[in-house]
Amino acid sequence: MTQRIILAVLTAAAILATPSPTSQPSRTLMPGEHMYLLVANKAANTLGLINPDSAKQIATVAESGFTAHEVVASPDGKLAFVPIYGDSGVGMPGTDGSAIDVVDLETRRTIQTIKFDRGVRPHCAVIGPKDGMLYVTTELKQSVTVIDPHSLKIVGEIPTGQPESHMLAISSDGTRGYTANVGPGTVSVLDIANRKTLHVIKVSSHVQRISISTDGKWVFTSDTEKPRLAVISTASNNVEQWIDLPDMGYGSAVTPNGALLIIAIPHKNSVAVIDLKTMKVSKVVEVAANPQEVLIRPDGQMAYVSCISTGQVAAVNIGDWSVKLIDAGKGADGLAWAK
Repeated sequence: MTQRIILAVLTAAAILATPSPTSQPSRTLMPGEHMYLLVANKAANTLGLINPDSAKQIATVAESGFTAHEVVASPDGKLAFVPIYGDSGVGMPGTDGSAIDVVDLETRRTIQTIKFDRGVRPHCAVIGPKDGMLYVTTELKQSVTVIDPHSLKIVGEIPTGQPESHMLAISSDGTRGYTANVGPGTVSVLDIANRKTLHVIKVSSHVQRISISTDGKWVFTSDTEKPRLAVISTASNNVEQWIDLPDMGYGSAVTPNGALLIIAIPHKNSVAVIDLKTMKVSKVVEVAANPQEVLIRPDGQMAYVSCISTGQVAAVNIGDWSVKLIDAGKGADGLAWAK
């Protein structure tokens, strides 16, 4: 009897100790290391550093120009790259940004500014998952610019063949890039290694934002004139189906386990949760006014949603869908994770 009880206790303990298949264990930080949620406070013209444990913005760094919409961190979490886009909306008249700020997250200051030879409206920055290069959409050149994040030098360019290449997603194997070309309503398929355009996919009359499934089979972009999300097959390079949304969608992100896509619904002040097995909305979660971008924490347990009208970031617990609002800065927009 005693042996049975001991065996039952040990079995229960083993079950409790087993990591959930829907999440990844958090990495233990070494002394002196930090973990930040980064936010581009567009109207405040600052980069905000949020402590995810205390859920507070603990510091801001002034930008060198007006204004950054997006941000990405180096893989080691030491640097942030902040493209200075300009004071306009995509495709609209205004200033043309021509620089990228490089911010040291330990000292919290800009240590260098990477400069282009003219205004190019640098916007979305992504670190290549395999080669570690920095890829930045440069709208006015109809391209993605390639930057060595160590030398901080521009080393190449990938043409997109389309104007208004605003956002970029790169496959997990690092071979393909996909840009959402806003005004043309298209998606460009890029050969990352050979730095060329492979295809231009017609989606609708106007699109915004882009994300990619963890297995690289699907690319998602929002039709901003109808409440639907395009599902593009990366095998056929065609729109294979549409997912109906509660209202027009915007930024989206896929959970690390590949099961869910969470998409901002700005006019409903909410995010929609899409089951990627059924390709249907399974839940709608209220956040704050005018959500823009969605970032999934690397452990898969939390989704962060920038809410531009309130200057907040909504921390959405993916386990129970509870929401905590974090005060950021005016015009909170682009998000990045720095570990």
